[in-house]
Amino acid sequence: MSADTDVAALRRDGRIVVVGASLAGLRAAETLREQGFTGSLTMIGDEPYEPYDRPPLSKQVLLGRARAEDTQLPRRRDIDAQWRIGVPAEGLDRDAKQVRLANGDTVGYDRLLIATGTRARPWFHPEQAELDGVFVLRTRDDSARLNRKLTSGPARVLVIGAGFTGCEVASACRELGIDVTVAERGPAPLVGALGGVIGAVADRMQRRNGVDLRCGVSVTALEGDESGRLRRAHLSDGTAIDVQVAVVSLGALRNTEWLAGSGVAAGPRGIACDAGCRVFDVNGIVTDDIYAAGDVARSPHPLFDYQFLSLEHWGNAVEQAETAAHNMICAGPDRRPHLWLPMFWSTQFRVNIKSVGIPSMGDQMVIAQGTLAEERFVAVYGYRGRVIAAASFDGARWLGFYEEQIAAAAPFPPDYRLVDRRTSTLPVIDPQFPDPHLPTHGPTVTLTGHSPSERRVKFVPSHA
Repeated sequence: MSADTDVAALRRDGRIVVVGASLAGLRAAETLREQGFTGSLTMIGDEPYEPYDRPPLSKQVLLGRARAEDTQLPRRRDIDAQWRIGVPAEGLDRDAKQVRLANGDTVGYDRLLIATGTRARPWFHPEQAELDGVFVLRTRDDSARLNRKLTSGPARVLVIGAGFTGCEVASACRELGIDVTVAERGPAPLVGALGGVIGAVADRMQRRNGVDLRCGVSVTALEGDESGRLRRAHLSDGTAIDVQVAVVSLGALRNTEWLAGSGVAAGPRGIACDAGCRVFDVNGIVTDDIYAAGDVARSPHPLFDYQFLSLEHWGNAVEQAETAAHNMICAGPDRRPHLWLPMFWSTQFRVNIKSVGIPSMGDQMVIAQGTLAEERFVAVYGYRGRVIAAASFDGARWLGFYEEQIAAAAPFPPDYRLVDRRTSTLPVIDPQFPDPHLPTHGPTVTLTGHSPSERRVKFVPSHA
């Protein structure tokens, strides 16, 4: 039987399983149906909900402008799928081509898409994490619970971590009139994602809006009262603050534990796959029947030195899912690469923050439009003499232009005239990213590269 015949049979009668009832999982399922797949389609998800939109959870839902239950993703079309939600995947048998569920059931597949995404990193002390008033923010239920707590009128909220989510929570608290303290291990908010120069702007913005911002410190313990309610937080500088709510915003963990022992190249940094979303096994051999998409996937990108990228971006989840779905039901010559350019946005303290490319790769930076003092600007990042990224505060109209510059590997510093400069030169400065080995709340794009410590192949010496 030819490869073309195999693909035709797969498209007509095959079994495709999507693990992860997520944005990526839904868009992949829709794409499969749009491109003519008429076989069996099964959607597996650990939450008891069909796919919903996550960005509103840290914005509109916290502010009471939307209900958590109203965040379900709109459907582009009916996907005619069997839904197995509320039961997580627990294991993968590649030889039998079966996914094992937590309830003991197994689901067979001809093609498998893994879109299990991430979960919030929990507070490091489990007993303290169980205190009434300690929250993480990732799921629909997380957001609904936190919204109820904020509307009850706590005297003070503690946000642990000043990455994008932590800053958005702090912004929501101030908009609700709640006093908030932000504790960040790094020297400034957003420093891991955008660098210290822009972090200083975010620092001023938070303080001006009434945030009690404490950088260079970490929370060492959360203390409860006799009834199990949060009452106080202890910091590494020896101080303590009385708080009724603590939101733990220490980044995300990729949901790969269920793949342990499966032979798939999966670990804490995600699932390694090629540019066509095909998953590698632990020996570095690409599979033809298992694919990955969304936050859990990491794949090489030619614009960024072919380093493996893990992207926690809404747009990436959509684009990568569509690419994976296309490739799952196509013959080799018809497959296409996923070469989406990283893009991210956030709204904090009534300021729209957007980025394109990978700012954290930058070794140099210029302020190309606006000024840092006005907190309205576009920063352009350079890496080894070419434009690698741009970030804007209320300057998103320029980012389409810089997207083209990044894709074209345009030279850095920029060599074009700028329409709104007040000076004739662009000073090149250090973006001031912290030492990557020091703990901060990192970027939404992670350069994972290759880690020899993850090698699982055993070499047995011969005895001739």
